[in-house]
Parts: sequence; structure tokens; C-alpha cells
Amino acid sequence: MNSRHHCASQQSGVILLEALLAILIFSLGILALVGLQAAAVKQSTDARYRSEAALLANEVIGQMWVSDRTTATLQGNFNSPGGAAYNNWLARVGGILPGVAANPPTVAIDGQGIATITVFWNAPNEPAGTAPHQYVAIAQIR
Repeated sequence: MNSRHHCASQQSGVILLEALLAILIFSLGILALVGLQAAAVKQSTDARYRSEAALLANEVIGQMWVSDRTTATLQGNFNSPGGAAYNNWLARVGGILPGVAANPPTVAIDGQGIATITVFWNAPNEPAGTAPHQYVAIAQIR
């Protein structure tokens, strides 16, 4: 009887230790899931901005296609900075993508009618000094 009591007293803290280890492992799993969720939200936001940049670049290319497609007219209306059509498009880009004021998009049309549109943006929660994201579209307008 005395030996049975002696074994029980040696085992008295094991259940508590096992419970604490289980809580630790569970907590690490929850923290990993929270980190995974945060990464998924960031990647989803980045994808949204990239798709909006592509849509905006294709929008200005569409405007070029329906306008007078002579090279001089395209350059006068769409080249950045200063073209009237470019300024209207720039206002739209600034209303959709964040950080456009610091890095405005560029539109360059060369002598062969090849238009290069580069759209820049900075995600709202990125640290200062981070290089802007960019999307480049190239199209030949004839």
C-alpha cells in the first residue's frame, strides 16, 4: 500500500504538464493559421491592384484605338505628361490605384505607333521607401 501511494505521488504533475504542452502546440497552430490568413489577404490585395492596373492600361489602349490613330495625334493626346486624353485617364487611375500621385503612370508613343503604358502604385500598408509596383503594357496602334 505504501508503494502504491509512492507511485501516485510521482505521477501527480504529469497530467498538468501534458495539458500545458497540448495548449502550447494548439497555440502555435493557431498563430500559424493567423499568419497564413494575413499572407493570403496581402496576396489577394496585390492581385487586385495588378488586375486593376492591367484593366486601366487596356482602357487607355482602347481609347487610342477609337481615336484618330495618326502618330502625331496619338502623341499629342496620350503622351505623358500633358496630353488631354492622358490627363483624363490619369485622374481615373488616381481614383482607383493607391500611391499614384507619387509615381504617375507613363504613356509613350514612338514614331511607329508603338505605345508603352507603365502603371505604378504603392500598396497602402507598405513601408516608406519601398519601390512601387508596376505593370507594363505594349501595343501597336495603327
